[in-house]
Amino acid sequence: MNLERKVALITGGGQGIGAAVARRFVADGARVCISGRSLDKLEQVARSLPSERVSVCAGDVSDYGDARRMVDQTLAFGGRIDVLVNNAGIDPGGSVADLDPDQWRRVLEVNLTGPFLLMKAAIPPMIAAGGGSIINMASLGGLRCLPAMPAYAASKAGLIMLTQQVALDYGPHKVRCNVVCPGGTRTAMLEHSLGQLQETLHTDVEGVFKVVSSGVPLRRFAAPEEITGICSFLAGEDSSFMTGAVLLIDGGSAVVDVSGATLTQAGVQWGV
Repeated sequence: MNLERKVALITGGGQGIGAAVARRFVADGARVCISGRSLDKLEQVARSLPSERVSVCAGDVSDYGDARRMVDQTLAFGGRIDVLVNNAGIDPGGSVADLDPDQWRRVLEVNLTGPFLLMKAAIPPMIAAGGGSIINMASLGGLRCLPAMPAYAASKAGLIMLTQQVALDYGPHKVRCNVVCPGGTRTAMLEHSLGQLQETLHTDVEGVFKVVSSGVPLRRFAAPEEITGICSFLAGEDSSFMTGAVLLIDGGSAVVDVSGATLTQAGVQWGV
């Protein structure tokens, strides 16, 4: 992809998908400002990139003052903001009866209110510069329920609808807004979550991932780098007539009938 002269702000850029997107954007010619709550992680990513191509801004996306500062720093660094990638997110679990109300609020503040605040701050300078591209990072979990993950699923479903609302309202201003929905991706956050199943499944982390991904048609989870190509496409001009799209990148997980997959794994042959 050609992202020459593009300037992007990537939230959650200190690790996982956000860090991978930052590296891909720079490789494709862009300059990036990466934000997150951990300055150490941001600086570690920045050291892996040419210094003139990256800026870091520590902050919390759920704080509007921090959100505005992230946008302002991107503008100061690159002179404009062409692309916003709302990637920051958290995924604590707990069913409705068990989830602490404060934890529910925090998930929505980071995963849904955060993108709202960043878009609120970034859209005016995008319009002033003639347009831009917003890429919101939702999840397959925003389209399909996950066991005991009501806050995460609700926040990502809300982000999908927020994306389409922004696409509708700001298309006339040449601001495009699309949402990417990854399936299982081998990030540190997911490894931490699934790592708790090692004892239950009597295996190591690799064994857990093998079991959990066994129903995925591609029989594995994605590497963070495999999510970056679609983001680079949405950031560039090849997607210039694309807005409001909900793009799955899930190894085929969304097409699976879970009951049928369970029977197949048990050795049942359909139609015999």
